[in-house]
Amino acid sequence: MPPRRSYDQFCSAARALDAVGDRWTLLIVRELLAGPRRYTDLHADLPGVSTDMLASRLKDMERDGLTTRRRLPPPGAAHVYELTPRGRELLPVLRALGEWGQADLGERRPTDALRAHWFALPLLRALEETGVESGLIEVHLDEGDFHLHLGEAEGPLYGCGSAPEEPDARLALDSGTCAAVARGELGLADAVRDGRVEVSGAGTAAKALRESGT
Repeated sequence: MPPRRSYDQFCSAARALDAVGDRWTLLIVRELLAGPRRYTDLHADLPGVSTDMLASRLKDMERDGLTTRRRLPPPGAAHVYELTPRGRELLPVLRALGEWGQADLGERRPTDALRAHWFALPLLRALEETGVESGLIEVHLDEGDFHLHLGEAEGPLYGCGSAPEEPDARLALDSGTCAAVARGELGLADAVRDGRVEVSGAGTAAKALRESGT
């Protein structure tokens, strides 16, 4: 592979940007926080990236120790990409970047693509602000369902679709409410209180969320 481009500056921020400053890299990390993903799944959930660009970025990330590529055993028999421990260390970077950019989110533009699970990181922050720091949370949006793993030291942060087991809480809301939470305009507790988020489930997380809205 060609050598990685570098800013050639003796600065830790410059060194970090050598590895993750290229276009699409951090968004690939966002997708891989859901756990191992096939190339076709990554391409589908990164609208706008070309196949050549995605392949190039994945090779760069593997070279830099951010991802690994492995083949699933039969009957899957497909290659998947996943984050290394070094790659997972970018989670707080993505969270901070998302919080920094929330004021610029604005209203959804006609050209804006949207996947339900892109709200995972903002909802993680909002849940923690209500005091919910652990548990399996299932989220229902018009655009689709996803689930969050709060308090997990290792493993996927979120997953697409319904929770793999009985969740500690289920949240049902529309994308407008979710966007308001993501922009920091609306607290999750206030949204529950105002009936904009429907909470169901018998787990401690569901109880805490219902109590936060009273």
